[in-house]
Amino acid sequence: MARVLILGYGNPIRSDDGLGWHVAVELFRANKSSDVEVLPCHQLTPELVNSISHAETVLFIDCTKDGTPGEFRCQELQWQTGPVTYTHDLSPGALLDLSSQLYGCCPRAFLLTICGECFATGEKVSETVARQLPALKQRVRELIASARVGAAVAG
Repeated sequence: MARVLILGYGNPIRSDDGLGWHVAVELFRANKSSDVEVLPCHQLTPELVNSISHAETVLFIDCTKDGTPGEFRCQELQWQTGPVTYTHDLSPGALLDLSSQLYGCCPRAFLLTICGECFATGEKVSETVARQLPALKQRVRELIASARVGAAVAG
């Protein structure tokens, strides 16, 4: 059975920066599947590596400042090699590398982002970001389905 881990992260009281956290909370509440684990996080920390090491696919959901506001991107990630300074806040690639170093495994991983418009204090994402939420959620569903098909073929 596929093990999909969804990590949505960001500051939920900084408008668009809270995108990943808000999406993860919504997915967590709606999740009925035992093969999908959803973790809303304020930031990516080394403590997440154990969960990452047990997953077959990891989906990182975040808001970015890079790009045009409202731009949605989904990219497959590779682990980050070379020296990494392990602090309280890590990149998805650094977590994948740490999983490889500590547990000898690195799951398939994707980073789903929407470029933010507003990072001021606030509990809701901007309309520009909100318009892209259906596309992001659809891509999450597709990636989960793909992970399940891949597990069925492998099993």
